[in-house]
Amino acid sequence: MQLLTLFSRLCTTTLLPTVLMTVFFTAHAETAKPVQIQQAWARATAPGQNVGAAYMTLTHHENITLLAADSDAAGTVEIHSMEMKNGVMKMRMLEDLPLKAGKPVKLGPGGLHLMLFDLQKPLKVGEKIDLTLCFKDQRGEVTHQTVTLPIKEAAQ
Repeated sequence: MQLLTLFSRLCTTTLLPTVLMTVFFTAHAETAKPVQIQQAWARATAPGQNVGAAYMTLTHHENITLLAADSDAAGTVEIHSMEMKNGVMKMRMLEDLPLKAGKPVKLGPGGLHLMLFDLQKPLKVGEKIDLTLCFKDQRGEVTHQTVTLPIKEAAQ
């Protein structure tokens, strides 16, 4: 009888919580879908140029925000926008970039893009760099996704 009581206590205090936590985290991991990243590339730079740019299209099934980006290829990475105003192209840094559920957000030349500052070396056609994107969902959960970008000529 004591063995049965001991087993019952073990199940309710150790095994049951462990099973429930495993089920919860497994179910949550399956619903936490990554951001879809398409047409990702970085622009080749000239020798001695220490600033580059990266482009891609981002889509997610729910509202989510791009908070930041990072790369070993650059000292810092910033989210930027460009727009033509009164005949002058204006570029500015953005604190973050909201993505609306199901709506693709294109980062491309002449518009939204990621600026790569203090490049470790020139970005050469045919090489690749890794870029890690930091996202925050509506629940406040922060996730990171790494994407490998081919380096291409400017004309895309």
